[in-house]
Amino acid sequence: MLKEKPRVLEEATRKMKRKAYARRRRRRLAVVSVAVLVMAMFAAYYFIEYSSSGSGSLIEFSETYSPFKSEPSAAPGQLPTKDDQEAGNDQSEAQEEQGTTASEEPSDNVYAATMSGQVKESLANLPERVYVPDVTRNEVEVIDPKTFQIIDSFAVEQLPYHVTPSWDMSTLYVNNEASNSFTVIDPQTGRPSDRKSVTFPYNFYFSPDGSKAIVVAERLQRIGFRDPKTWDLLGSVYIPWPGVDHLDFSKDGSYFLASSEWSGVVSKIDTNKMELVDYADVGGLPIDIKLSPDGSVFYVANQGTMGVSLIDGDTMKQVDFIPTGEGAHGLQVSRDTKYLYVSNRLEGTISVIDFAKRKVVDTWYAGGTPDMLQISPDGRQLWVSGRYDGAVYVLDTTNGKSLATIYTGTEPHGLAYFPNPGRFSLGHNGVYR
Repeated sequence: MLKEKPRVLEEATRKMKRKAYARRRRRRLAVVSVAVLVMAMFAAYYFIEYSSSGSGSLIEFSETYSPFKSEPSAAPGQLPTKDDQEAGNDQSEAQEEQGTTASEEPSDNVYAATMSGQVKESLANLPERVYVPDVTRNEVEVIDPKTFQIIDSFAVEQLPYHVTPSWDMSTLYVNNEASNSFTVIDPQTGRPSDRKSVTFPYNFYFSPDGSKAIVVAERLQRIGFRDPKTWDLLGSVYIPWPGVDHLDFSKDGSYFLASSEWSGVVSKIDTNKMELVDYADVGGLPIDIKLSPDGSVFYVANQGTMGVSLIDGDTMKQVDFIPTGEGAHGLQVSRDTKYLYVSNRLEGTISVIDFAKRKVVDTWYAGGTPDMLQISPDGRQLWVSGRYDGAVYVLDTTNGKSLATIYTGTEPHGLAYFPNPGRFSLGHNGVYR
């Protein structure tokens, strides 16, 4: 009996091990099956969604998201190497025709050329219009700002996030992100005049000297640089933090800061070298960025921390933080450049920050979900898209009172008031210097 017991125990142990192995094998097979199914669904979604939109997007997608390719990544405390940054360049970005090159800054105020309220002579005969892209309806509504009436509407392509004035302000571009295209608008007629191919253009900018067109492909984590005359690719920067979407340039234009909304990171990119050179981890959900009038710091709206971070671009350190309200999202500099308007999208308000005091000096109630901002040439009207309310709000900048609510559709976003004062456009939905 004493000899039988060990044999029974050994057999029982073997059986338990076989059962445990079988269970582990079934779990592994289940995990693999689920992974294959998810990848197949993911691939099918992208094929259905983008195969008809051209611009080589399927090829670029397969190169970028291949399961056999490891993308470079960087956690806080580590910058990717130059080789990492160069991995997987954008194959298709595009831009527009340029005009004359920019002159030197006329004063210490980077916005000095916008303060007069007068548009440049070449734009004087253009009709003032507010172009409102509707993200879900794939349309642009055209508003006459003198009457607050919608006077036109036209179809564009999929996910039109912003309407962007060209660097020389001779034309406008609707950023159709999901269709890999721009719809070109002739500002004289206010109607579409052409189409340009570009890869996933969530946002669109220009270097201050006009030499580079810069396309922000958020879903590819890429910032592409193009020659605005030939459309040739000059360079592409991979941003290792998801959600890159908004940016603004330093006073001399040698670099710009770009927010990565879903990562809490603000990146610093050298404009000339077209390289990622530094970053700041501010946490939350950093979104819109504006340079201060004196060029000393960047103001970064942060929807997650409910305020605005101030970043020294030279050191990439956060030097101050200004609480504003829930969902701090869009930024707009006042016509006299004394104030910064901040849309608080989750609480329906606009905060007014005094640049000199670096604090909120007033709060206006807009209602709804205030999103992207624009200002009228005379500076007396603040135009605000109501992202999830299907409306555009117009506020009096002398007292913050409502002047009009214009119902435009389902999901208005990066509206452009055009023309506007300035020597040239930096892009986005109308940023001028």
